[in-house]
Amino acid sequence: MPDDATTRWTVSVSRKTDIAVRTYLAAHGMKKGDLSKFIEEAVKWRVLDQTLAEARGKFADLSVDALDRLIEDAVGAARSDRTTESA
Repeated sequence: MPDDATTRWTVSVSRKTDIAVRTYLAAHGMKKGDLSKFIEEAVKWRVLDQTLAEARGKFADLSVDALDRLIEDAVGAARSDRTTESA
């Protein structure tokens, strides 16, 4: 789902990182303008990774069996809600 509203960032990276990214983009047939798309995708993946790490940390004290039961209960509730909504 593309978003036409954009925000301009000013970022600083090392020269080594700049060369590595631009070399990668060029090797994959991307143009200079694709740098913004590449950065946006990388940031989204990093935010997702950090969010998952935080979530995993919050459940770290649960046993595997307790976590499995919790997941089964959540999936069952979601399926029940979906069945109720479609009826």
